[in-house]
Amino acid sequence: MPVAVSYPGVYIQEVPSGVSTIVGVATSIAAFVDFFPTGPMNTATQIFSFADFEQQFGGLDSRSEASYAIQQFFLNGGSQAYVIRVSSTTQGNAATSAAISLASGPNQADIVLTATASSAGAWGNRLRIDVDYGASDPSSQFNLSVTQLASDGSIARSEVFRNLVVAPGQPGDAAANVNASSQLITLATASGASGRPACTGTVSGPLGAVGPLNLANSDSAEVSLNGTALGATAALGDPVPTTLAGVAQALQKLLRGVQQNNVNPLSNATVGVVRLSPTQQYLVVKSGTGKAADVVALSGTLAQKLAFAAAGENVQQYALGAAASVQDQFLPVDPTSTTKPPALAAQTGSDGSVDPKNDASGFAGGLIGDPAAKTGMYALMNVDLFNILCIPATMNLPDDAALAVATNAISLCTTRRAMYVLDVPQAAGSRDTVTAIKDWLDQNGTLRSRNAALYFPRLDIVDARNGFVPRKVAPSGTVAGLWARTDAARGVWKAPAGTAASLTGVQKLEYTLTDPENGVLNPLAINCLRVFPVYGPVCWGARTLKGADQLEDDYKYIPIRRLALFIEESLYRGTQWVVFEPNDSPLWAQIRLNVGAFMQTLFRQGAFQGSSQQQAYFVQCDATTDPQATIDLGIVNIVVGFAPLKPAEFVVITIQQMAGQLSS
Repeated sequence: MPVAVSYPGVYIQEVPSGVSTIVGVATSIAAFVDFFPTGPMNTATQIFSFADFEQQFGGLDSRSEASYAIQQFFLNGGSQAYVIRVSSTTQGNAATSAAISLASGPNQADIVLTATASSAGAWGNRLRIDVDYGASDPSSQFNLSVTQLASDGSIARSEVFRNLVVAPGQPGDAAANVNASSQLITLATASGASGRPACTGTVSGPLGAVGPLNLANSDSAEVSLNGTALGATAALGDPVPTTLAGVAQALQKLLRGVQQNNVNPLSNATVGVVRLSPTQQYLVVKSGTGKAADVVALSGTLAQKLAFAAAGENVQQYALGAAASVQDQFLPVDPTSTTKPPALAAQTGSDGSVDPKNDASGFAGGLIGDPAAKTGMYALMNVDLFNILCIPATMNLPDDAALAVATNAISLCTTRRAMYVLDVPQAAGSRDTVTAIKDWLDQNGTLRSRNAALYFPRLDIVDARNGFVPRKVAPSGTVAGLWARTDAARGVWKAPAGTAASLTGVQKLEYTLTDPENGVLNPLAINCLRVFPVYGPVCWGARTLKGADQLEDDYKYIPIRRLALFIEESLYRGTQWVVFEPNDSPLWAQIRLNVGAFMQTLFRQGAFQGSSQQQAYFVQCDATTDPQATIDLGIVNIVVGFAPLKPAEFVVITIQQMAGQLSS
C-alpha cells in the first residue's frame, strides 16, 4: 500500500516478498482398522508408539489381527498411526457398553446417576466404582473412585474425583466433572435426582467417640465372605485403640490375618472411616478381592460394639455390567433389617461378534462403515492426513467380504492420495503358495490399482499372548513400518525393498520362494518377501498392483507412485493461498517461484533424475497455460512435471573373457 507522505524526509515501507513456502507433508502415517478390546468406537485415534496403543486400545489381542500389525509397524520403523476400532453391524452382534445405576436408596426410584463405560466392550465389565463421603463437606458431597481391573484382578488404571454433588449446572456437579476428564466412564444424571449415591462397602452403624464403645483387648469378630464363614479374627489386643482411625487400622490388620485352609482371602481388605458430621461417623469394610460381589459380614463382640449388621447387605462396589453383584443396603444401616432390596439396573458390556468367518457380512460392514456417517474406515475422512491404510482382518474374511472391504479401501485411498497395502483373504484356504496367490489375483483383477500394493507370503511372528509360539500374520503392518523406515532414512522416492529392507520381528515366512518362482510373481506385480543367507527376511519387490508388465502403467513402481502422491498433497496444501488472488502475470510469477523452490529442494535431495533442474523437473504457469478464456472462468492452471528415479529392479552384469594378446 502506498505510503502517505506529508513532510519532507525519509519514509520506510515494507513490501511482501511474495514467497509462500511450500512444506512437504508427512509420507508414512499409517491407519489401521479392526476390532480392538477397548478404545473409542468408529473414531480415528492418533498414536505415536505401541505403548500408546496398549494404553488406549488394550494391546495385543488374539482376536485382533491389527493389534499384531500395529506392533510390527512400530517395530519396523513406524512412528505415527491412526487406529479405528469397529464392531459388527449385524443386529444383535454389535458391541455394547457396560453400565450401572448409582442410587441413594434401595429402590429404582432412588437412582441418582448412571455410569457407563467410556466405550463399548466387555472391558467395561471390569470397571468398579467406589463412593465415599470423606469430602470437604461430608454432609452433602461425595468422592467417586473408578478402578479398571486387569484380567488377573490386579488394578490396571484408577481415577478419583473429589467433592462432587448431584446438581446439574452447579459447581462440583458429578456428571460435568467426571465427563470432562474421565477416560473410563461417563455419568448421566437421572431425571429428578436428589441426594447422592450410597456409600460403598460393608458399612457400620453410626459411631461417636471411641470411649463409649467400651472396647476390650479380648474383643474379636467372626468373619464371613459372601455367607461363607472364614472364622474368627485374633483378639483386638493391647493397646486398645483410642481413636476411630486407630480402630479402623486395627480391624484392617485383624481381617488381613484371617486364615482359612492356609489361605487368607482378605489379605487386601481395607477398613476406612466415613464422617458425615463430628457425631456421625461410620466404618467401611471392603474385601479387596477385586470382585464387586464379594461382601464381608462381621459378627461377634467386636462387630456388635462397632455396630456392624449381622448380614453383609451393603453396597460392596458398583460394578459396571454386573447388576447381581451389587448388594443394596444404604446408609444409615439398620441392623434389624432382614429385607434385601432388588439389585439396581445394569447393562453388561459385550465385544459383540468378532469372528470374521461366522459373521462375515457384519464384520466386513463394520470395517467398511458408512461414508455419510464417517464410520468404519471412513472415519479417516475426519483425519487431516494419512498415507498408508492397513486392514489385516481381511486375511480372515471370506473372499466376497474381503473383496468388498478392499474395493472400498482402494476407493478411499484414491480419494485421499494414500496407499492401501492389501492382505489376501485365507478363509477359503491357504494362499501361501505361488499357484494359489496367482489364481486369487487373476480372479480379483478389479483390485489392480495405482494406489494399492500386494505382498506375498504371510509372516510368522512370535506371539507374546500365546506362550511365544509362532503366529501367522498378514504382511501389511510389517511392510508399512518398512515404508516408514525407508522414508526416514532415504526418502519416499527410494524403493522400500532390497537387502537393506529387513523385516524386523519376523521369525520365518510361510513360503520360501526360489528365484524362478520370484520371476513368475514379480511380472504380475506381486511383491515377494524373501529370505537370504546373512540378510534374513527382506522385502524383494516394489510394484503397485498396476505394475504388471502387461499393463505398462506410468505408476508401475511404489516409490514413483508415492512420490507423486507426496508432491500432489504438498502442492495442494501449499497453494491454497492462490485462491481468490488476481489471476494475472504477477500471480503466475509467484506460483512459479514457490512451486519451483519446492521442486528444487526435492531435486537437491536426489528425488529426480537428471544432472540439472531442466532435466529433472519443470513448473509452467503463464499465458500458455492460462489463456484469456481460462482466466474468464476463474481458473489458474499450474503444470508441474518431474523425471522420477526408477528403481534398478534388474541388474545385468556382462562379463567377457579377454583374448590373449600377442607381444609385438
